[in-house]
Amino acid sequence: MRSTSKGRALVTIAATVFGAVCGTLAGHFIGRLIVLRLTADKLGPEATHFSRLGDEFAQDTKTALTQMNASTLPFCSEADLESIRNILFHSHFLKEAGRIRDGRIICSATFGRVQVPAAELPQPDFVAPNGLKLYRNLPAFRLENWLVLTSQAGESYVVVNPYINSQRDPFPMHYTVTMVDGPPNQTNQLMSDFPQLTGRLLTTDGNGRQGEVLYSTHCSMGDRTCITTILAVSEALNAERGQLTGYVAFGGVSGALLGFFASLVHRRRRSTVQQLRRAIGKDRLRVVYQPVVEIESRRIVGAEALARWTDEEGIAVGPEIFVRLAEEWGFLGEITELVVRHALRDLGDILQKHPDFRLAVNVAAADLSDRGFLSMLEKALKRSGVATRSLALEITESSTARNDTAIETIRVLRQRGHRVYIDDFGTGYSSLSYLHALSIDAIKIDKSFIQTIGTEAVTGCILPQILSIAKELSLEVILEGIETQEQLDHFSNAGQNLFAQGWLFGFPVPAAEFQRRLTSD
Repeated sequence: MRSTSKGRALVTIAATVFGAVCGTLAGHFIGRLIVLRLTADKLGPEATHFSRLGDEFAQDTKTALTQMNASTLPFCSEADLESIRNILFHSHFLKEAGRIRDGRIICSATFGRVQVPAAELPQPDFVAPNGLKLYRNLPAFRLENWLVLTSQAGESYVVVNPYINSQRDPFPMHYTVTMVDGPPNQTNQLMSDFPQLTGRLLTTDGNGRQGEVLYSTHCSMGDRTCITTILAVSEALNAERGQLTGYVAFGGVSGALLGFFASLVHRRRRSTVQQLRRAIGKDRLRVVYQPVVEIESRRIVGAEALARWTDEEGIAVGPEIFVRLAEEWGFLGEITELVVRHALRDLGDILQKHPDFRLAVNVAAADLSDRGFLSMLEKALKRSGVATRSLALEITESSTARNDTAIETIRVLRQRGHRVYIDDFGTGYSSLSYLHALSIDAIKIDKSFIQTIGTEAVTGCILPQILSIAKELSLEVILEGIETQEQLDHFSNAGQNLFAQGWLFGFPVPAAEFQRRLTSD
């Protein structure tokens, strides 16, 4: 017993650990997807923002350079510098401005006229079709960790304020500014701190993922400029490490709990199965009998044998549970054999004295496919001395659906003299042609149809049609679940001989009590 308990504990631990591992992996996978999706959703608005910002400072730059180049004041005179300072004062995006001649800065609004000849400017990083020259990080204006952009038109230049976006909520991304230089649409990266992306991705509106890079591009065709915001997958995951860790932790805990409870359920199911097998082996299942009554005469003309089981803890387990478990674990035939043996033993005398009395036993699909089923029935009847015709077999509709073996077994049963009923009729697969092909003896109408009597349920109109079909095919009809006098009265003038069973006529009871009831009627 101790080793069994230890084994169960190990199974629970293993299931918990396995669940935790699977949950952790699932949490990481799902968290990764969510983080990357949220990051991608952020890149689009950022690209749009920077594109709009680019349009604004491009317009501000154009206006300032136009005004400076239109000035008639003496080149780099105090009056000229004062005019330039006035232009800067009214600009939101410009930090510095001045004059250039022969490739050198001659004066600036901030420093005035250059006394020592300035160094010659390098080649521009980009020259637009209209002659605008763009420089990145000129030595005179270089700032550590900041991109400083200088624009030159004619002999005037302006410097864009690098701090214009510094108060915006920080987002750890890269960006590329691309200018499209007319036909043949030559792409020029004006500035970029992430050069891995190239080509149409930088000049086509849209967002997506290329390899391990997330990107979003927004183009402003007014100045033929595109802004692409970029973030590597690793950077996105690292930036949201706390959120990702939360998903991983949640997944791990959820998986562990799921594994733990799954192991408990499995242990409970397995324990129930083991108890059921012991109960069958020790013949501890009970068989009770519910009367079948002829409606016209109100006489008990038969009975249905039903299995009942109380587990080792004294809890009654419903047949819908233990029958399903037995079928899943492959020993339902043992229950069927037990019920047949008990029923023939309990009611054998009645069946021998009254050959027309109908004793019905439920048979499942697994029984019909079992090669030993027919042999078991034959041996049980021989031992009891009961005639074959006295034992009826109730089969659910689904048991025979598209099952050639089951259908063949039914034919053999009828050839031997057994009566065959279709149980719970109306809830499965039956049709007129199907019933005719099976050549059965009776149908048992499911209680769900009986319960619609006196209501406005749609299924209530089906009941007369079922009775008509049965009459046409010369099939007996047994009405299941008759619980009230109103339901019984509904069929009193049906125009055909009907049978019924249900609580109105009696609950399933042990054999001795059933025999007393039968004797008193």
